[in-house]
Order: sequence, then C-alpha cells, then structure tokens
Amino acid sequence: MKRALPAVACAALTACTVGPNHVAPSIALTPTFVRAGAIDTHGDTAAWWRSFDDPLLAELVARAIANNPDIEVARARIGQARAVARAAGAALLPNVDATGGVTTISQSRETAIGRVTQALGLDRGYTEYSVGAQAGWELDLFGGNRRLREASLRELEASEAEEAAVRVAIAAETADAYLMLRGLQARLEVAERQATNQTTLVALVRQRVDEGVAAERELNRARAAAEAVQASTAPLRAAIDAQLSRLEVLLGQQPGTERAALQPVSPIPSAPMPAGSSAPAELLRRRPDIIAAERRVAASDARIGAALADYYPHVSLSGLVGVASLGTGNLFTGNAVQASGGAALRWRLFDFGRVDAEVAGARAHRAEALATWRGTVLRAAEEVETALSRLGEAHRQRANLERQVSALSRARAQAQDAYTGGIVGLIEVTDADRELLAASDTLASVRAEEARAAVAAYRALGGGWMSDGKERS
Repeated sequence: MKRALPAVACAALTACTVGPNHVAPSIALTPTFVRAGAIDTHGDTAAWWRSFDDPLLAELVARAIANNPDIEVARARIGQARAVARAAGAALLPNVDATGGVTTISQSRETAIGRVTQALGLDRGYTEYSVGAQAGWELDLFGGNRRLREASLRELEASEAEEAAVRVAIAAETADAYLMLRGLQARLEVAERQATNQTTLVALVRQRVDEGVAAERELNRARAAAEAVQASTAPLRAAIDAQLSRLEVLLGQQPGTERAALQPVSPIPSAPMPAGSSAPAELLRRRPDIIAAERRVAASDARIGAALADYYPHVSLSGLVGVASLGTGNLFTGNAVQASGGAALRWRLFDFGRVDAEVAGARAHRAEALATWRGTVLRAAEEVETALSRLGEAHRQRANLERQVSALSRARAQAQDAYTGGIVGLIEVTDADRELLAASDTLASVRAEEARAAVAAYRALGGGWMSDGKERS
C-alpha cells in the first residue's frame, strides 16, 4: 500500500510512467587496440570487399547479401518484431467493436418468472434483435502499457541490428570462402607443377638407367616420388569442391549451379590494410551485434517498468450504444435506442507477492541482458586483436616464405644439374623437390590466410555497416 499511495496521488493530476528510464551501459576499454598500427584509420570501411580489387569477389558478396537465406530469416524476424510493436501501440488506444445479435427465448412455465408470465397472460416466448457498438479503454495511468510498447520498440531495433550483423557475417563468410577457394587452387597448381617436374625427373632417371650409369632402384624411387605428388592432389581437389559448394549455398544456390563461373583459377587477392577506428570504444557504435545487445538491455529496462505498474490500480472505461427491439420493424426507432457506460478498477491488492516475483524476474532478465552485452563487447575486442595479430604475423610469414621458396627453387635446379652431371645422387634431387613442394604449398596457404585475416579484421572492426543500419556503397 505504501508503494501505491504516491502513485495514486500522481495519477489524480496526470498519468505517470513508473520504472527506470534506460541509460546506455558503459564498460572500461583501453584507448587503442594493442595492434592499432595495423589499422588504416583514414580508410573507408564501406563495401570493404572491393578493397581486394577482385571484381568477382565483389560480385559474389553482393549476390550473397541479396539472396542468402539467413538474411531472409533475419528480415522475417524484423517483420515479426514490427508487428509486435504495432500491437503494443494499439493497446494504448480505445478499442471499438461492432455488435449485433438475435436472441430467441422460450420461458419455462415451471420457473418463478414463467409462472408470473403465465398469470399475467404474457407470451412465454419472444425474439430480441440488437445492433450497436461497444468501446473499452484502459487508462494507462502508471505507464505499464507504455513500457510494454517501449520494450517492443527496443526489441524491434535489436532485430534490425541483428539483421545488419547477419549481413556483415554473410559478406565476410562469402569472402572467406572465396579466398579459401583461391588458396586451395594455388596449392593445387603448386602440386601439379611439381608433378610435372617429377615426370621430367623420372624420364631423366630412366635415360640414365638405360645408359647404365644409374641403378634401377633410383628409377623406382623417382617413380614413387612422382606418385606421392600425384596422390597429394586428391585431398586438394576434394577441398576445392567443398568450398565451391559452400560458396554456392552462401549465394542461395544449389551446389553445382555456379561451377562454370567459380572454377576458373585466379590469383589469391592481396590482403589490404583493414580500415576502421583504432579506439575499442568505437566498437559500441560500429558493431551491430553490440548495438543489438544494448537494445535488449533497453527492452529489459522497459519491462521492469511494466512489471512495477502492477503494484498500482488499473482503471478502464467502457461504453455501449445501440438499438434493441422485440421486432425488426421498431429496431431503428428512437424508443429502441439503448446506451450504457461505466468504469472499472482492477488492483492486484492482495497479489503483491506474485507482483514482487514478476518484478524480481524482470530485474534478473535485465541483469542477464547487461551481462550478455558486456560479454559481446569483450568478445568483439578479442576478435579485433586476434584478427590483427593473424594479419600481421601472416604478412611476416609470407615474406619469409617467399625468400625461402626462391632459394629452394635455385637449389632444386642446381641439384638436378649436378645429378645430370653425375656429381650427386638422386637423393639430393628428391630431397630438394620435397622441400620445395612443402615450402611452396605453405606459401600458397599463408597468402590465403593473410587475405582471410584481413577479412576477419574488417568484420571485427564493424566494417560494411553504419550505425543508422544503412549499408554504404
């Protein structure tokens, strides 16, 4: 009762809205990322996939955003949330229903009313016709319905941000699949080039065996090395098929329908320097998943107010106007007009234990939403640092591998020349082949990994999306 009395006094003058007003949560973050030097703070993050300078990649991302089923699901959820928000808004307005009916009654003569009717010589049966309209309106004196509408609007905003997060994720996943495909194709080219070298070596060894200057075991060893290289291409071809299917599904297509466009081999695009802000606090504005989590905190604040409103009375007004008559001929005459009006009070006065539980549940839901938001922020910062570290280390590794492959290529050519001249044995050539194949394969993988790390960095920094929910192009 003590909680309710101040609110009753407030309602006597004007409508009140109980419950906390939302204040954006805060979290302590460092001024800059540890790897901030890897970020182009003056670059543009809009349509970041174009910075790879690969027209096919840009086309695939645009198609995925337009046709991916996951994005369609997210858009459908926005429609659902928008409908809930409209329904919550309608609850603040009066409702008016048209009514009409025909009632036929035949009174029993064995009841008190029936006996009176019979004694007075009145008809025991009659038919009543009625037409009219009735209205009802719950006065939202303490803002419970307004808080519910506020919660539904915040949920709508969260759904819109989540749809943007899905778009960013699909763009990044499409680019990642494309870059993995190009990396696998480059590795297959390395293996096939090495297989050609091995075939040439087998022919050379056979010639030396025929000339009697090499043993048969050297020919068998060369053939075995050639078969090993050929065998290494099988898992690469299977992985390429898997990435092709992944890309086709991301495009909203059945696997196998886009092979003609995707199978031709192209170089791995060079990794651009990711653009964005070097301040972790900017993630709160740029990352749609963080914005969605914050909007759910706001919705939880509003639900606390809706729960608190049940401590106070609910007042509703009702009215009816229409016509009623025992015959259709008199239905629309002045004497047939009927009207009624009233007010009702509903107060959960002896149910405060349950209201206490509902308020406690709303506050716990808010605590969960706040913890989810904090976790989302921290994971976002982690994703940025991890992606930037991947990118920087892949860049250094690629430079080292390029020098290694160059040196091994020269060493392999020198070993074959020395073998042809009878200076070294076949083992020197096969060892050089094995080392060159391994280094070249790793280099192709690292080039793809470097480009994929750039994609991960753009995604982690919130690229491809604006805080107003509009994608820039």
